[in-house]
Parts: sequence; C-alpha cells; structure tokens
Amino acid sequence: VQLQAFGGGLVQAGGSLRLSCAASGRSFNNGMMGWFRQPPGKDREFVSAISWSDGSTYYADSVKGQWTVSGDNAKNTVYLQMNSLKPEDTAVYYCAARRAPQTWGSTRSPGSYPYWGQGTLVTVSS
Repeated sequence: VQLQAFGGGLVQAGGSLRLSCAASGRSFNNGMMGWFRQPPGKDREFVSAISWSDGSTYYADSVKGQWTVSGDNAKNTVYLQMNSLKPEDTAVYYCAARRAPQTWGSTRSPGSYPYWGQGTLVTVSS
C-alpha cells in the first residue's frame, strides 16, 4: 500500500492551500482516510478525517469551520482544503488510511491508522 501526499508549500498567513493524497495498492471501502500533522518539535496530532462508508467528516477543534476534508472513494483520494492559514499551522502533514470503519476505535488517534504517506511540509509565514 502506498499513500502519496501532495500540495504542501510556503504560504503567507491568511492564505490557502489544498493538500491531496492518493492511496494505491489496496481499497479502503468502508474505511477511513485522514490527515495528521506534526509541528516542529511536537507530537503528531489529528487534523481531519473522512469516513468512506457514509461520508462523515471529523475535525480537530483548531481547524473546524476553516478547513474542509473531502474525497473520492472510487479513486482512494482524499483532499484537505486549508483556508485562513496561520503560522501555527506550520507542520509536516501526513495522510493516513485504515480499513476499519469509524465505529471501530478512535478516529483521531494516529495508532488507529495502519497506513501512512510520506508527509508534505506546509510552512505559513507571518
């Protein structure tokens, strides 16, 4: 299984970026795909996720209302539209996937996702 994330870069505060992640090698029907991030010197943290079974979406409080997760189940692709970016959003962003549905375990724990992409760096300048 391979997950490849794209779309990171340097942006000014208040700007927007759109990340995308495509999974290959395995279908995640009825499972989930999500985004995590790891700011410099900090632990990896949950950002957002989407359930393929019913389209439910999940967000960290810090991004809820500003960012949007979406995806195409048939293409095993997930997107993260990040608006109103802040310097504290600077991090390496990772996409992750799991075959388990949202009713299993925690949708927000990195340990609940067996499959990970390589990460893409987002830098927000002030």
